[in-house]
Amino acid sequence: MPEVDPAIVAGAQRGDRAAHAQLYETYSPMVYTLARRILVSPGLAEDALQEAFVEVLRKIQTYRGDANIGFWIRRIAVNKCLMYLRSSWNSRRVDIEVLDLPGAGGGEQADQQIALEAALATISATARAVVWLHDVEGYTHKEIARLMGRTTSFSKSQLARAHKRLRACLEGDPVEDGSELCTPVLKIC
Repeated sequence: MPEVDPAIVAGAQRGDRAAHAQLYETYSPMVYTLARRILVSPGLAEDALQEAFVEVLRKIQTYRGDANIGFWIRRIAVNKCLMYLRSSWNSRRVDIEVLDLPGAGGGEQADQQIALEAALATISATARAVVWLHDVEGYTHKEIARLMGRTTSFSKSQLARAHKRLRACLEGDPVEDGSELCTPVLKIC
């Protein structure tokens, strides 16, 4: 997690535009990556990034310093992403953007990244958010449930089903519900 000098945070709380710019420069890559993983769409991730920082700058005076400013900013970004996932517009949206996956020539690691991105695209946005928050960001099921306004068992079941589907897709096995077959994208030992 990147860190900034506490003087930068104090400056931002006083309305110093240079301090605002420094916070954005330091934390925007982290926020964009988080949003990109949860929302998939580069366009939605960019929107979530901008909205998160608008809220960060609007609420910076409420930051008490109990935790690293990066964790505070990340919490705002997670909430913005979950807001997008809950919106009725997003549930009716058809994603016409092409995944901007790395091109050929990246070797085995690039192939694995492409395979994982493709597998993640086969699960629902909610399941993808749970996977990202739990497996990458380290949130507990209780924290995820609170963020999503659901129960702990909802988070656990979403994660279990998502892991099962991802495993099937990565190994090229049929999805257990019989609704479709995943295209084999990577054989996992």
